[in-house]
Amino acid sequence: MNGMIVKALVMAGVLIVATFVVVKQMNIDLSDPVNMITFLGAIAIAVLAFGVSAKYMQQMKTDTATGELAEDNWDGIGEYKNELPAGWSWSYVGTLIWAIWYFLWGYPLNEYSQIGEYNEEVKAYNAKFEKKHKNADQKTLKAMGESIFLVQCAPCHGDTGDGLSGKAHDLTKRMSKAQVLGVIKNGSHYFKYPMGAMPPNLVQGKDAEEVAAYVAGGMKGDAPKAWTTCAGCHGQDGTGNGGQAPNLKAFDDTLIHNVLTMGKKGSIGQMPSFVNRFTPVQEKALAEFIKTLSSGK
Repeated sequence: MNGMIVKALVMAGVLIVATFVVVKQMNIDLSDPVNMITFLGAIAIAVLAFGVSAKYMQQMKTDTATGELAEDNWDGIGEYKNELPAGWSWSYVGTLIWAIWYFLWGYPLNEYSQIGEYNEEVKAYNAKFEKKHKNADQKTLKAMGESIFLVQCAPCHGDTGDGLSGKAHDLTKRMSKAQVLGVIKNGSHYFKYPMGAMPPNLVQGKDAEEVAAYVAGGMKGDAPKAWTTCAGCHGQDGTGNGGQAPNLKAFDDTLIHNVLTMGKKGSIGQMPSFVNRFTPVQEKALAEFIKTLSSGK
């Protein structure tokens, strides 16, 4: 056997042994089909890489160019009209066949999915998480909610929930006068409360200004006369008639759930839906923390 080929096979063998040692040190289970196919692929790559390299290095040492030169040349350098090597052609055809097989029937397309495995693991973890924290106390929920808020909400609303100078809703208070006026003018149909969509311009002009100031001020003192139009849905105290309409006085679990589920479009901009982003316990925890931002507790 040619010395170059022998050296290539020795190098390939060394690389295979080294790979096997690393696999053992990492305690990788070779009985798992995914791990075994990966390991066999590494062996094939090692053998082909060194074998092909040795073959063509030997050819460069011993072979001489033969055949008919093409008419075109560049600075005296031309090309022979030799046929494409059969190995290259068959490799190309084999690659196409393998690609079709892999796409339609091969492993792991219809046998295994990393995304599917990840989703199953997340589902199992969420079930375990829900069971563990099903009856979490208020202190635990608040701490959990703060962590969720800092990761998911703070980039827009700020670490303290102040809305970053008007870039997002200020969660330290229910609504500003400008936001109330925006809802009065444009109506609201996002939250799907039992009372249904709120039509635009139920109150206008001075009445709208007075209602907006009353709601933004925390609904303290005497309500303006125009408030009776709003109280029909939101309740005289503005808390939403037991969940029939949005609570205008404070953030509550229903309001936060609806905003997270359906998103919100207002005078500042649009908040995307966070549907299926949180488990029920995580949503409850987030709501618990958001309520403390406006209450100051």
